[in-house]
Amino acid sequence: MDKFIYKKSAGVTALSASMTDFTYKKHSHKEYALGVTLRGIQEYNLDGSLQLSYQNGVMLFNPEQTHDGMAHDETGLDYVMLYIDPHLFLEISEKKEIVRFSTPIVYDDRLGQKIVNLSHAILSEKDEALCNELLVSLTDSLVQTNLFSDYKKDAPLMRKAKDMLHTNLDTVLEEIK
Repeated sequence: MDKFIYKKSAGVTALSASMTDFTYKKHSHKEYALGVTLRGIQEYNLDGSLQLSYQNGVMLFNPEQTHDGMAHDETGLDYVMLYIDPHLFLEISEKKEIVRFSTPIVYDDRLGQKIVNLSHAILSEKDEALCNELLVSLTDSLVQTNLFSDYKKDAPLMRKAKDMLHTNLDTVLEEIK
């Protein structure tokens, strides 16, 4: 049986998911999405490459990063995800510009436990002050792990799309009029 529970606190949405046959079609989130595979193997396509997150894998999705998702096999999958608004992340981390994760999956028990702790606090409707404290601790850990790359470096596909738009800008503008 597929089960999805969403709750929100401290400006963060938490998801607890358990699935066997369910498949996410290609989609993206406006937020950072941080998750931990609790059981099974999470399979997804991200930026043109297949990703497999095994148990305790920490999944890191940048805002607007297109991906799909499914259980790798018939044994199913349990995982938690946190969705954090980029502006909230910037405020807490004291960063001036949006940052991007440089790798989609890491195996860092400390970081994974912080994601699990915050998601459990939100899902069990703990006090918002506790959720805020856990969010700050998680954000500090993310900044300290140096998992970010320079946002200004466009992904190859984005660069190509921008080049196509700029090359055909006159035609696009004419069609809008």
